[in-house]
Amino acid sequence: MRVIHLEDAEKYEPEEGWIRASVCSQKNISLEYFVKPPRHSSPLHEHAQEQVCVVIKGTMRVRNADGDESLIKAGDAAYFASNEPHAIENATDDESTGVDIFVPGRSFDFWSRRVRKAE
Repeated sequence: MRVIHLEDAEKYEPEEGWIRASVCSQKNISLEYFVKPPRHSSPLHEHAQEQVCVVIKGTMRVRNADGDESLIKAGDAAYFASNEPHAIENATDDESTGVDIFVPGRSFDFWSRRVRKAE
């Protein structure tokens, strides 16, 4: 058994106010807790891992490259297949939180590497 307390987890801020914390980082699965500032959206992106996004607090708008979108609230989840382009937006004027589960595990530096490539 391995326990990771959120306050001890590795964290970084890909964009101002968008906080990500690695609470499980294994080869077969990873889990990232995140805080999204009001109205923040990740850019449309994709990755090889399957993903489940679970909302803990607030309301998120999830969308794919085809323009399909849906609102998910606390307790709801959205599944994204491997290599499916998608974006996740905080649809509220308040901070929202959630967890992203990746199978197999994703490198925690995904967003920092993406930001460096864009510079």
